[in-house]
Amino acid sequence: MRGATTACEQSFRRGSPRWRPATRMVGRRLLAAVPVLVAVTFGVFALAAASPFDPVQQYAGAAGLNASQETLDQLRSNLHVDGPFPRRWWDWLTSALTGDLGESTSLRQPVAQVIGERLGWSVLLCAAGFACAVLAGTTLGVAAARRRGGAFDRTVTSLAYTLEAAPPFWLGLLGIWLFAVQLDVLPAGGLTDSGSDLVTAGALVRHLALPALVLAVAQVPWFLLYVRQGVGDALEEDAVRGARARGLAERTVLLRHALRSGLLPLLTLVGSRVPELITGALLVETVFSWPGIASATVKAATATDFPLLAALTTLATVAVLAGNLLSDLLYGLADPRVALEEM
Repeated sequence: MRGATTACEQSFRRGSPRWRPATRMVGRRLLAAVPVLVAVTFGVFALAAASPFDPVQQYAGAAGLNASQETLDQLRSNLHVDGPFPRRWWDWLTSALTGDLGESTSLRQPVAQVIGERLGWSVLLCAAGFACAVLAGTTLGVAAARRRGGAFDRTVTSLAYTLEAAPPFWLGLLGIWLFAVQLDVLPAGGLTDSGSDLVTAGALVRHLALPALVLAVAQVPWFLLYVRQGVGDALEEDAVRGARARGLAERTVLLRHALRSGLLPLLTLVGSRVPELITGALLVETVFSWPGIASATVKAATATDFPLLAALTTLATVAVLAGNLLSDLLYGLADPRVALEEM
């Protein structure tokens, strides 16, 4: 026993062998992310250049209809939207590497300021909705897996398949009709109460509850079905049957044996749901007038706001890559059978 303890202490001092391949995997993913981000930003500028919208006309508004061509050319030069798009992309990319994301032509603010003012609210909404979805989906999935084929299992599974087909904006409108119009228990949108510009903790919780609930409901079916399948299959394994044969309590069998094995597929789902979470959050923010990045994204797309559009797309790409990396790390560290060097 003492020898085993000494070996464990020596292994701890040298560092866990599972962390070394994990560190190498992170390094490989970071290197692979560089060309992906470069290609994404280039594609954004290429698509924006092919768009029929003129950013100068969008910026000038009604005044641009009567402006002379010389004035429009000068404005185009001031906004740095003249010349071929590869040059505009390269100028933006080299400036972004120094921390300068440029000026937003649609919002007439620095891009960094636009993102800084809105990103926190979007992250708060996504975090609250995602946490509720994971908690509710795991709880319902485990309950359904314990009695597969029963009335509860059939009910929640049918509801999950129905919700999978429901778009987030429809769920948002339904939530407003039920909780804000019919029951009048939650506000229909915004961030502050009517007649007040002050964001208090109470007002924040009330206004966050409904959009976070809608976003969670849109994500719950995936977690529920994955957990139900994983835990249900784990309950049929020989190790779990053996634990039951030894007389262990059903709660112990479920939590210490089946749940640990059955939740492994859920770890891979966490990263794969990030793109859907971002898309759903944008729709939910639009429906509930949440002061996140949704409004900035819409304006950037319709006004061909090259700097803001490239920054927001890059940010979304980074979130997707980070989510995939996180899910692979969690799965690899949770299951010793997985070789992190091959990921």
